[in-house]
Amino acid sequence: MEMKKKINLELKNRAPEEVTELVLDNCLCVNGEIEGLNDTFKELEFLSMANVELSSLARLPSLNKLRKLELSDNIISGGLEVLAEKCPNLTYLNLSGNKIKDLSTVEALMEMKMRMMRRKMKLVHLKGMKRRRKRRRKMRRKQVQKREREKRRWASHT
Repeated sequence: MEMKKKINLELKNRAPEEVTELVLDNCLCVNGEIEGLNDTFKELEFLSMANVELSSLARLPSLNKLRKLELSDNIISGGLEVLAEKCPNLTYLNLSGNKIKDLSTVEALMEMKMRMMRRKMKLVHLKGMKRRRKRRRKMRRKQVQKREREKRRWASHT
């Protein structure tokens, strides 16, 4: 079965915008490229294209919410830099059983991982900063309240 037909089957009368998981395993892609998958799959979080004779990710649409991508048992040998651009929130990727021969092919993925780690570190740092600010404000309020009490106490003695 061709990939376009498999996508239509998997949709089951749903709009592409509603789909969060899509399994296209064991279907055929024409010329080793993705067909039928487009930018309308905005909510897609999990995509599986195992054993579909995929050789290129060039026609992969932008899938900003995609977290898991299964690409095992295909004939992909390069072009992985597309993933960093089209799937910025990707946290799981399976490329086992592909024709990747050297680590230079995977360098783009390492860059993507480093960018994600920096983004996470920045978020953690910002959360910590907010907590510290709250603590400082609370301490200042307590100090002001303490001074006010001291003033009232001294004023009542005179």
